[in-house]
Amino acid sequence: MSTTIFKHEFRMRLRSVIIWSLAVAAIIFLYLAIYPSFSQDAELLNEMMANFPPELLAAFGMTGIDMASVLGFYGLIFLFVQICLAVQAANYGFGLVSMEERELTADFLLSKPVSRQQILTSKLLAVLICLTITNAVTWISTFAALALFSQGRPYEARHLVLLLLSIVIFQLVFLTVGVVVSLLVRRVRSVTPYAMALAFGAYLLGAFSDMLGDVKLELITPFKHFDASYILQNGAYDLPRVMISVVAIVASVMGSYWLYTRRDIPSVT
Repeated sequence: MSTTIFKHEFRMRLRSVIIWSLAVAAIIFLYLAIYPSFSQDAELLNEMMANFPPELLAAFGMTGIDMASVLGFYGLIFLFVQICLAVQAANYGFGLVSMEERELTADFLLSKPVSRQQILTSKLLAVLICLTITNAVTWISTFAALALFSQGRPYEARHLVLLLLSIVIFQLVFLTVGVVVSLLVRRVRSVTPYAMALAFGAYLLGAFSDMLGDVKLELITPFKHFDASYILQNGAYDLPRVMISVVAIVASVMGSYWLYTRRDIPSVT
C-alpha cells in the first residue's frame, strides 16, 4: 500500500463523505421525527394498508411491516437509507480508477515507484474508510433518533443491530461492482449516470421481483439480499442470498485486480 496515494484519495473524498453522511442522518432524523404523531393513528394505517394490493406494498418494502411499531416504521425509512448508501458506494466504485483516466493523469500516477496492485489497494482502502464513516454516522443517527422519537416504546435491539450490520456487505457490493464495471468499459466519461443506473436499477429489480413474484430477480439485487422487513421480522439474514452478495464482492475484487494490472491506460499524447 502507498500511504501517499491513500491520503490523497481520502482527502479528495472527505467533502463528499461529509455530505453523504449528513444526508443519511437527515433522512433518519426527519422521518423518525414524524413517528410520535404518526404512531397515534398507525393502527388505522395498518388497516388501510391491509386493503392495498400486495404488489404495491412489496414494491415499497412494506410487506408484513407493523407501522405501529418503531422498528416497523424504521424499516420503511431504512429503504431510503439503503438507496443513498448504494448511490454513494457505486459513485466511489465507478470513480476509483476512471477519474485519472478521464483526466489523463493516470500515466503520471503509474510513473511512480509503486505497482498497480499497490495503487488499487491504496485506493480501495481509502474508499473503505470513507464508507465506514458514513456507516458509523448511520449507526449513531439511528440510535440517537430512536432515543429521541421512540416515545419509550420497546424494540428488539438485536434485530436492529443485525439490520445495521448488513450495511457493510451492502456497501461493498455496489463499490466492488462499480470498480469492475468501470474497468470493463473503455472509458467512464461521467460517474454519476453509471452510479445512479446501478443503484436504482438494483432497487427496481427488487421492486419488480416482488410485484411479479419472480424469485430469480431477487437473486441478483442486494436490496433483496438485505431486505429490512425480512431481517426485522425474523431476526436473521437470508443466508443463501447473503452469500450471493459475498461471492459477488470476492469475484468483483479479484476481477478488478486482474483487469487493472492488464489495462491499457490512456496517457497524454
